[in-house]
Amino acid sequence: MTDRIGIKWRKSSRSDNNCGACVEIAAVNGSILIRDSKDASGPVLRFGRQPWQVFLRTLR
Repeated sequence: MTDRIGIKWRKSSRSDNNCGACVEIAAVNGSILIRDSKDASGPVLRFGRQPWQVFLRTLR
């Protein structure tokens, strides 16, 4: 899904489209953006690529 300013957001392939409790991510200018899929115009978290990679490794 591309928003009104051209950012291409995506949900995890493991998201349940019916649960309503999903997040979306986008990669923009070396940063990772995260938002609540239910509130597309709400707040967005921004992480650098390195902290994002550390986060993903920690989850695994």
